[in-house]
Amino acid sequence: MKKTYKIEVDCANCANLMEDAARKTAGVQKATVNFMTQKMIVEFDEGVEPVSVMQSVRKACKKVESDCEIFL
Repeated sequence: MKKTYKIEVDCANCANLMEDAARKTAGVQKATVNFMTQKMIVEFDEGVEPVSVMQSVRKACKKVESDCEIFL
C-alpha cells in the first residue's frame, strides 16, 4: 500500500535525512520526501497497519528535525 502525506520541513538536507529515517523504520518498504512539494510518499510492507507505522516514522523524523510535521 502506498500513501502520500503532507509534511512541513525547513530545508532540502533535512528532507533527505527524514527520507533515510523513514526508510529505516520497520514496516516501510520505500519512502520518498520531496522538499519542493512538501510531501512524503510511503510504501508500506504487506499486512502492516499504516497508522501505527507512521507513528514510528514521525518519531524517527522528529529526531532529525524536531520541528518537522507530518500530517496523518
